[in-house]
Amino acid sequence: MDRATRLSLALDRQDGRCLWCGREFGRLITPTTDHLVPRLKGGPSITANEVAACRRCNADRGHVAPVEWLQECGRQPDRSPQTELLVALLVELDTELARSGGSRRARKYLTGQLRRIRRIMP
Repeated sequence: MDRATRLSLALDRQDGRCLWCGREFGRLITPTTDHLVPRLKGGPSITANEVAACRRCNADRGHVAPVEWLQECGRQPDRSPQTELLVALLVELDTELARSGGSRRARKYLTGQLRRIRRIMP
């Protein structure tokens, strides 16, 4: 599956909004592909690992871990991160990597993220 198709699937999954700030994509706010587990940490380019993020959020996040970035976005008044969706996406990615026998490095990183998010969720 090509990158444009994976981005389209992420847009559908997120109701056309940035995962990190909640802004609706449109002519002025264009979507980019953001990896939950960064490629630097062994994250694969698969649908389960990719989300749609606006250029601002994607650039600002850089290589910051998803849970850490979620907390940072939650502290900023102009951002409304989709917390429940992020949890669901992390669990979905964990399931997909377990099923496909994904990278050990990515799975270790993801396990840490799931542990952290469970600590901060009510």
